[in-house]
Amino acid sequence: MSIFLAVKKELLKVCCITAVTTLAAGTISTAQAQGLVLTFDDLEPTNSVFEGLLIPNGYGGLNWDNFEYLDTVLFNANPSGYINGTISSPNVAFNRFSNPATVSRRRGLFDFNSAYLSGAWNDGLNILVEGFYGGIAKYSTTVTVNSTSPTLFNFDFLGIDSLKFSSFGGINAGYSGVGFNIVLDNFTYTPQPVPEPTAILGLITSASFGLASRSKKKPEQKGTSKI
Repeated sequence: MSIFLAVKKELLKVCCITAVTTLAAGTISTAQAQGLVLTFDDLEPTNSVFEGLLIPNGYGGLNWDNFEYLDTVLFNANPSGYINGTISSPNVAFNRFSNPATVSRRRGLFDFNSAYLSGAWNDGLNILVEGFYGGIAKYSTTVTVNSTSPTLFNFDFLGIDSLKFSSFGGINAGYSGVGFNIVLDNFTYTPQPVPEPTAILGLITSASFGLASRSKKKPEQKGTSKI
């Protein structure tokens, strides 16, 4: 029984070491990974002077809910925060109908690094940006933007699976439109590596076989030492 307990403890130790090693490797890989900059300029042309198109799920490896994009070169409402908030031409993203909009990763976690934000119609627009992991808010930051120029914000939300943007407040800048629309450009994020379950299972299985082999040899060595 004592040998069994000893083997069990060794197995638990190996499993813990394996998990920590895998996590550390993932952390190092994330630190070394380059942030991806999504400019929205490589999306399908909108061909419209008034309307935008929904950002399709899968763009940039992410899911997009209630986010649209429009071509600021074609957009007829000039001046506006859409045009003033453009970093890379021609497209910018915005929250449809001023409603909350979310971004999530299709598989695994990611770090939300930074983004350029503006107000489409309002100066002093408040934008609540929340980072979630497993449905629980891990980060929450409110920033204030104007419609005259974009502002770069470094969020550094680490290890999240979704983002939520909510906008409110501000004063209409006197343009032809109204609403609490956000202008988003040059969205930068870093995808975290996804551990391969088969690789982790293989390491634990190999360790288990090795410990089992050692446990069988121990009684024989003990008996020999008594002779």
